[in-house]
Amino acid sequence: MSALADGVADYLVVRRALGFKLARSEKLLAQFVAYCEQVGASTVRTETAVAWAQLPAQGSAWWWSQRLGVVRAFASWLQARDPACEVPPADVFGPTGSRRAVPYLYTDAEVAALMDAASRLRYPLTRATYRALVGLLAVSGLRIGEAIALDRDHVDLHQAQLTVWRSKGDSSRVVALHPTSVEALVAYSSLRDELCPLPKEPSFFVSSAGTRLVYCNVSSLFHKLVRLAGLVPRSERCRPRIHDLRHRFAVLTLLEWHRAGNDVEARLPQLSTFMGHTDPKHTYWYLSGTPELLALAADRLDRREQERRA
Repeated sequence: MSALADGVADYLVVRRALGFKLARSEKLLAQFVAYCEQVGASTVRTETAVAWAQLPAQGSAWWWSQRLGVVRAFASWLQARDPACEVPPADVFGPTGSRRAVPYLYTDAEVAALMDAASRLRYPLTRATYRALVGLLAVSGLRIGEAIALDRDHVDLHQAQLTVWRSKGDSSRVVALHPTSVEALVAYSSLRDELCPLPKEPSFFVSSAGTRLVYCNVSSLFHKLVRLAGLVPRSERCRPRIHDLRHRFAVLTLLEWHRAGNDVEARLPQLSTFMGHTDPKHTYWYLSGTPELLALAADRLDRREQERRA
């Protein structure tokens, strides 16, 4: 193990002792160390960190900034024990780090195209896993990290529900499943057990090696599905992201409530609880990012004002 890899291991131990989970940071830092070893860098150099952060080349400046931010946090810690370590500037990619991406709201046809693309992957188990994963994300509002963290005993298909344990904010919740989702997950479970009778981990979704899915690999393969499905960015800040499947679920739920004439404000805490938000204001952001929802909300306000004047 290299000195840089040792430094990452120590850094993770210290940060986790303070209560940080750092699952994504661990994966990204392992990739960064491998890249440094490949190019012959023995410590963190700004030039090396920036070059690594810009992978993949087709990524957005926001994503590059996120990757560099992980290295910056590590480098700030490492510099205390290695004066030769450089901490990359925070603004290398401009002020994109604080800008939220514009949601890419998938249509039903685009979700179907992603699932069809999954059916064209190389390995049978990978095909089944990603088809089921994309479908579940589109209809459940789960975060991708929550989906890949599911164990088999978290998914109760007889009761049509799954349990998300200790997710963001260390909270847990039960998520109800539609009968069509149950049917799809039953079919996946059967095929998964046939193709992988001796899995290496108890995860519900498994890789072709029988292990739990890893976020970095899922993200990379999702980009491949996007290409296979023929989806393209709608603008520089509106690109197909896996997180936007969750956003789609929230928007469709709110649209349905608006069209049904429900009191959306009163029901918003229900959606917040379902999606695992600690505060309804986090759910309310989905409204502000969607023109159709804004139009419906404005129309309802106009009608209320007219009724009040009448």
